[in-house]
Amino acid sequence: MPTRSNLFKRVRVYPIEEAMKNSLLVLFLLLSTWAAGQVRPPGSLNAAAGQEDVVELLPGSDSLRITTENGVEIRRVVNNVRFKHKGSILYCDLAIQNVASNLIQAYGHVKVVQGDTITVTGDTLLYYGDTRFAIVSGKKAVLFDKKRTLTSKRLEYDMANGLAYYRLPGRTVDSANVLTSKEGIYNTRSKVFDYYGDVKLVNEKYVLTTDTLIYNSNTKWSYFNGPTKIVNKDGTLLAKRGQYNTETEESSFSTRTMVENESYTLTGDSLFYDSQKQLGFAKGNVEILAKEDKTLLTGDVGVYRGTEGFSKVFGHALVKSVVSEDTLYIRADTLYSIQNKVDSTRKLIGDRNVYIFKSDFQGRCDSVLYNTADSTVFFFREPILWGDNYQMEADSISAFLVNNKIDRMLLRSNSFVISEDTLVSQFNQVKGRTINAYFNEESNLKRVFVDGNGQSAYYAMDEDEKLIGLNRVECGKMNLQFVANRVNRIAFLGQPVGSLIPPQNIKGPERQLEGFNWRISEKPTLKQTIWAETTVEKNEVEPPKTVDTARLPKNLKQ
Repeated sequence: MPTRSNLFKRVRVYPIEEAMKNSLLVLFLLLSTWAAGQVRPPGSLNAAAGQEDVVELLPGSDSLRITTENGVEIRRVVNNVRFKHKGSILYCDLAIQNVASNLIQAYGHVKVVQGDTITVTGDTLLYYGDTRFAIVSGKKAVLFDKKRTLTSKRLEYDMANGLAYYRLPGRTVDSANVLTSKEGIYNTRSKVFDYYGDVKLVNEKYVLTTDTLIYNSNTKWSYFNGPTKIVNKDGTLLAKRGQYNTETEESSFSTRTMVENESYTLTGDSLFYDSQKQLGFAKGNVEILAKEDKTLLTGDVGVYRGTEGFSKVFGHALVKSVVSEDTLYIRADTLYSIQNKVDSTRKLIGDRNVYIFKSDFQGRCDSVLYNTADSTVFFFREPILWGDNYQMEADSISAFLVNNKIDRMLLRSNSFVISEDTLVSQFNQVKGRTINAYFNEESNLKRVFVDGNGQSAYYAMDEDEKLIGLNRVECGKMNLQFVANRVNRIAFLGQPVGSLIPPQNIKGPERQLEGFNWRISEKPTLKQTIWAETTVEKNEVEPPKTVDTARLPKNLKQ
């Protein structure tokens, strides 16, 4: 005689079976047809399986009914259902097993346990025994391993190869990251993830968004393709294809990429960047922008060391520094930008084959240093500068800017100033050891003071602007006043020696001081300075990695 508990089970289970008998058969046929049309798991579902490949029903189920339908053995199992296959255990509330095709349909509290590492849960299950392919669905289908969980409304799990798929939006969570996407593949053996569509990786240190991402949770390297954005406390990175280490925050990119923080942006066609060390190396159309002082460095190759405030570019190197509403352009073989961390001012250094262009003066030299702290520009090694009507040469020249305009130029050693007098189509000239040249608001010469070995040759005019003659004077010190680009007054400190040559007696050689060379044809244009029109051959030798301080005056070596 059955016990009370057994009788209760029979009363509870058998009516359920009778009520579900017809509906389950229809459901089985529909699901089998749908699964065959929608899912193509590896291997043949109809291959004959060996005895060891048949899914085994473990004892302990509340109810088991075996029927034959169209010559196919169907097992219906209800409550406390457990199957065993290839070392895995399948749990559910209700299961239908097609013995011939080795297919199981399971419903309610579905759980698949594979070894001691992988567990998959959901509301329903289709399990293909021949290929060990499981499809788990429900309000929440979840795959657990020891270090992470993978969640979606539908998971396809290739147990033979350890591959889990989701084709509906899914979510992966581990101790450090939360990753979401529209589709994904997780290799449970190699711990490599493939994600597609609206991919987002969130970490306490950063947030990464992209279209396609391959993430190796062992090496912590992420490989992505498509518009990508990485945001952390130090700034933002924008790229299209590259790789990023989520632990060390190192990254490298093979398409145009930009790194931006509150102080700088670094952009290049290819780029390596270490976010923790703030080190960057870029190649191809490089741009380094210092935001605070609106200084832009461009070139073929760029190096950035953020903690030091140091940047370097070479290969078509160009700096654009905006002062008020004007822009100073400096072109060189190599350009350096060095930030003063105390006051955020900057020194810009151009090394070799330097071109300078500003609205009120242009120049060429071997090396240049521009200090944004006091708007001073130092020119070294054969510098030559031009304005609208003057030319200046010396061993070194310093230009001092006030309110974005040239206020004074200091010429040291072998100084030579030439001013064009358009009225007589000739040149006024001053030379000496040291020359201080002062300029008016229109950036025209207003005064020239010569200190040491002074010589001058200028054309004297009367009040009616008629030529009086050519005045040639030598004196240790002299002070020349200019009006409308002509010498208006001259004062001598010491005993001058000179003569006034009448117009009819002026001979060719007397018109020029020794060393005179009007080099206006070498005056850089804006196009030449910004590399839009090349006039010198590119230096193919990579410049030194640090500033060549031996080429700078002693007072500028720091």
